[in-house]
Amino acid sequence: MNSFFYVLSWKKIKRYLLVTAAVVFAFGVVYIERDQITVFSEGAPSAIYSVPTNKKVIALTFDISWGDTRPGPIIKILNEKKVQKSTFFLSSPWSKSHPDIVKDIKDSGFEIGSHGHKHVNYTTLSDEEIRKQISTANSVLSDMTGKAPNLLRLPNGDFDKRVLRIAESMNYKVIQWDTDSLDWKNIGAQNIVERVVSKAHPGDIVLLHASDSSKQTHEALPLIIDQLRNQGYEFVTVSELINQTDTKGTDVRDQALIQGSIENDVSGL
Repeated sequence: MNSFFYVLSWKKIKRYLLVTAAVVFAFGVVYIERDQITVFSEGAPSAIYSVPTNKKVIALTFDISWGDTRPGPIIKILNEKKVQKSTFFLSSPWSKSHPDIVKDIKDSGFEIGSHGHKHVNYTTLSDEEIRKQISTANSVLSDMTGKAPNLLRLPNGDFDKRVLRIAESMNYKVIQWDTDSLDWKNIGAQNIVERVVSKAHPGDIVLLHASDSSKQTHEALPLIIDQLRNQGYEFVTVSELINQTDTKGTDVRDQALIQGSIENDVSGL
């Protein structure tokens, strides 16, 4: 009788140990992803947030999906400040409506990436529709610039593993950012400057906007450039930054699946 009791107890203990290990693992994954530490396995699709490097290089990036009054001043500031390398992510409907501005960006020597077609969350779309959005933007930008883009910043920065896998199959690198200027919130030029300068680090990708809804970017940009230069930073395109070394990315894990597995293990006790 006692031996039978001990066998049952040992089985119960083992089950609890396995569930505990699963819980610890799941929370570890959440913690790692929260801080955007490199956790992706080799070959897995990933988004690029920054590049680990000891060189003081940084990429200023500008998203444009609406308006025609902000891009001009920003392009002018970059040229006057002799920032010859930065990356613009352009939506294809906006690009078709503003060919002269696209030409100015191209003629200034700035890198052009895709900001997709419709400004919608791609995670809500079917696989076929995601491919259509990416390929439509690709065709428009290729025709307008003479060069097919290979960098993609998804609308609203929204993606999951499925979106990343499709983008990768279409030869795109998905580009996120480590430093969000919050210029899109119009928090004040000085606050934008302080956010960027205080958070900047070697290999950083900075999110800025040149859409009309971001009304203070052109006021903050000269100070950002001057202060980063005073800290010894060199401005590069995203592609040049990626070529520095291996990229730092984030594996997109299905948290619902992990949680479901834990709940199934617990319910089986």
